[in-house]
Amino acid sequence: MLYSDKVLEHFTNPRNVGEIENADGVGEVGNAKCGDIMKMYLKIDNGVIEDIKFKTFGCGAAIATSSMATELIKGKPIEDALKLTNKEVVEALDGLPEVKLHCSVLAEQAIKAALSDYYTRQGLDPSIFIGELKEVEH
Repeated sequence: MLYSDKVLEHFTNPRNVGEIENADGVGEVGNAKCGDIMKMYLKIDNGVIEDIKFKTFGCGAAIATSSMATELIKGKPIEDALKLTNKEVVEALDGLPEVKLHCSVLAEQAIKAALSDYYTRQGLDPSIFIGELKEVEH
């Protein structure tokens, strides 16, 4: 299985690893079949994602997609984060092997789960903004 240089770079030197104390939104998604678990933490100020951190238990592709996904939305408005797709994460990493594409879906869903938590904490119905969160198939 061949990984792009960008995937290897984000796996060996992942960005935004850790957790945020008093996060404004926390989301966790996992896939029991493959064992990957991603947890995302958001700090949001005036509708902008000021900080984002992640903890991922999983393969190299899961860590790389978590890292790249956080890089793509850090410092951006919530609206941008809501539009982020797993395809954009894959493209930013210069591709992923077919059997690892589910990792990029997990990264997208982890961000949406954290945003869902954020909206819930604001007393808003997250489904209005995010829609339904899907189970990630392996």
